Amino acid sequence: MKNDKVLIFDTTLRDGEQAPGATMSAEEKLEIAFSLERLGVDIIEAGFPVSSKGDFDSVQNVARHLKNSCVCGLARSITKDIDAVIDAIKPARHRRIHIFLATSKIHLQHKLKKSQDEIVKMAVESVKYARKRIDNIEFSPEDASRTEKTFLYRILEEVIKAGATTVNIPDTVGYSTPREYGAVIAGIRNNVPNIGRCVISTHCHDDLGLGVANSLSGVENGARQVECTINGIGERAGNASMEEVVMGLKTRWDFYGLSTNINTKEFYRASRLVSKASGFIVPPNKAVVGANAFRHESGIHQDGVLKERRTYEIMNPEDVGVPSHEGLVLGKHSGRHAFIDRLKRLGIVLSETDVALAFVRFKDLADKKKEVYDEDLWALIEDEGHRTHVAYTLVDLISTSGSNIAPRVVVTLQYKGKKQTKESTGDGPVDACYKAIESLTQLKVNLLDYSIKSVTQGKDALGEVTVKTSIDGQAFIGRAATTDIIEASAKAYINAINKFMAQQNLKR
Repeated sequence: MKNDKVLIFDTTLRDGEQAPGATMSAEEKLEIAFSLERLGVDIIEAGFPVSSKGDFDSVQNVARHLKNSCVCGLARSITKDIDAVIDAIKPARHRRIHIFLATSKIHLQHKLKKSQDEIVKMAVESVKYARKRIDNIEFSPEDASRTEKTFLYRILEEVIKAGATTVNIPDTVGYSTPREYGAVIAGIRNNVPNIGRCVISTHCHDDLGLGVANSLSGVENGARQVECTINGIGERAGNASMEEVVMGLKTRWDFYGLSTNINTKEFYRASRLVSKASGFIVPPNKAVVGANAFRHESGIHQDGVLKERRTYEIMNPEDVGVPSHEGLVLGKHSGRHAFIDRLKRLGIVLSETDVALAFVRFKDLADKKKEVYDEDLWALIEDEGHRTHVAYTLVDLISTSGSNIAPRVVVTLQYKGKKQTKESTGDGPVDACYKAIESLTQLKVNLLDYSIKSVTQGKDALGEVTVKTSIDGQAFIGRAATTDIIEASAKAYINAINKFMAQQNLKR
């Protein structure tokens, strides 16, 4: 094929957010959308507008702020869905609607209870209806990889006639294998007469761990758009990982001969941002952006890398934005200029006010740690960035525990200028701490998940705590990082509560 460019369609904000427990706030979605635009993502699927007012408003907010990326909304083959998408993406400079309808026999028989002729009619009518208001239309035959081939070819031909400009071929349940999925794409190219009028897209799930492999097989066989998510998040086992697909094409340009518009140096930053917003920790062995992706412990490997990096590394860490661990210079004697210079090198852009606040926190951290790593700065900035304006603030925390004594904490919080203190006990210091915070805030908080990880190496490493909570039936994720894990646990819990309080204030 002459077209050597692969479009990247990101669905982190839609399919990615559908992962259980990955609910994101409107503010976090917009922040991720900005990150995706910095990456150079061609199309951003911002949500499913008809699903809720919150999702509609979030899609509209993204559409209002983005300048370069095309903003897309998802719709079933129903007029009210299509109307909702059109209205939500109206402020965007570049717009697309993504219409889907199931086509596999199992879906037709058990979910839709319709014949193939009825499905074709629904698909064509929905595309024609959308075409009256927008000319950038993507159509997805849901569960395409398990759809009868002759019917798949038929419905694709008809929706293209009706005005679809992109046809997406979803492996909705991650059932396909690379050879099989590639053959589906090749079959479409050879058996749909008008396929040359549109772009073929892939959308592969990772239920068998083949999402990226299937996507690349689709590209190899003629697809020129890949639908994916940052860190591969999504329903069940997730989606094809954007960073893996893009770096696969870039690293093996000799094989594929294809490129993307992605600025790969933004991957590390985008990965961390999505991890923070979703509450899903990136596994250390995650390809491209995992903590161990560019680390070597084997003596043979270390010797090889020191002599020639390419012996055991096929990508440069800098190419995906992974900060270098060499030449550590920041510590308690480092000045404001050095701090700002390091932030710039990491690609972190802050206002003067935020820089001043971050520098104060950096100095506090430097007093506790002998060496401040780039990862520490990321955690510090991210922790600062997720503070809310109307918030409970942790003023003081005293914790006592031991093998033969009941854990006891004394917590002092400040809210609207007033300080209150509560003493509590529990099964452990964290449990005691959370009971005290609930008592002070007079909120019933259900802790759904708690995780802690070390941001860097060493006994003085920052402990980064992420909590998933349910408050008044809604999910809120809180996070914080300090060298004291009990303090980090308390701040993460308070962070989740503050998000709830901020939402309540918006409703008033």
